Amino acid sequence: MQTTSKNNSDSISASVLMINAQGIMLSVQGHDYFLSYNRIPWMQDAPIRSVLNVQMSGPEAIEWPDLDVDLEIESLCHPERYPLIIKRNALDFDG
Repeated sequence: MQTTSKNNSDSISASVLMINAQGIMLSVQGHDYFLSYNRIPWMQDAPIRSVLNVQMSGPEAIEWPDLDVDLEIESLCHPERYPLIIKRNALDFDG
């Protein structure tokens, strides 16, 4: 699925090119990125329809509204600058 927005006659778009057992290939603003499930583990078991529903969230981010996931485009270009960190609080634990 592809979403395109018009902004001052410039076209910005995001689309899923491929989904396989290792991750997702995206095209964002004319650049292709492979997102490994090691990097985005929450998408590994997501329904295909929800993964395909990717869209631009302004000029510098993409989002999957069905999954409540958003990523800055910069994090696609330089994933080493965006380590995955899960912050836990007391409400995350049952007891």
